Amino acid sequence: MTSISQNLHSVEQRIADIAKHCGRSTQEITLLAVSKTKPESDIAAAYAAGQRCFGENYVQEGVGKIMSLSHLPGIDWHFIGPLQSNKSRLVAENFAWCHTVDRLKLAQRLADQRPDHLPPLNVLIQINISDESSKAGIHEEALFQLATEISQLPRLTLRGIMAIPAPEPDYTQQLAVCQRMAQLYQQLAQRFTGIDTLSLGMSDDLDAAITAGSTLVRVGSAIFGARHYPSPSV
Repeated sequence: MTSISQNLHSVEQRIADIAKHCGRSTQEITLLAVSKTKPESDIAAAYAAGQRCFGENYVQEGVGKIMSLSHLPGIDWHFIGPLQSNKSRLVAENFAWCHTVDRLKLAQRLADQRPDHLPPLNVLIQINISDESSKAGIHEEALFQLATEISQLPRLTLRGIMAIPAPEPDYTQQLAVCQRMAQLYQQLAQRFTGIDTLSLGMSDDLDAAITAGSTLVRVGSAIFGARHYPSPSV
């Protein structure tokens, strides 16, 4: 049985190999370890192996881990799950990033609820790039209007965009979708300052995402092993 440290090294090596193949530097790509449903001991093991960025999908579970592991310096917490307005305060008060902003009302709540003593909350706009009715996110054509509105809010810093493409086994199709996201990202960066994050790519589409230009990839099971999901109320 491999350790979390070994798994983490394998994922980092895979990212490095893909980056080398497409002529990119690994310095351009951040690995976000998706730690949802995993115990704090697993996160501590990944931290001890050098990992600093962690992604959580469930608000209360994530906040509990943030509090328990607050003694670890330099740890960077990203909220990457769907966010209900009634739980926005917990994200605003505890996380450094929110990847799933898809409406102005939510952005306004996060801005209002971000404590003054904390740095601005880094936010990404979620794009429903595969136009799936079951997924959150805005349509491509709504991006620049929402970006304009978010950029005017205090205590938020718009950093880029995020997507969870529909599962697609064919690499060519994966790459086409990822390239569409990369084009939107480049257009956003041309219109707004401080845009530096394209959160795109998980284990199954890592090659396509990195080749297209992703700057942040989200990997969970390949690092921590199979997940055991909590009840939906968590």
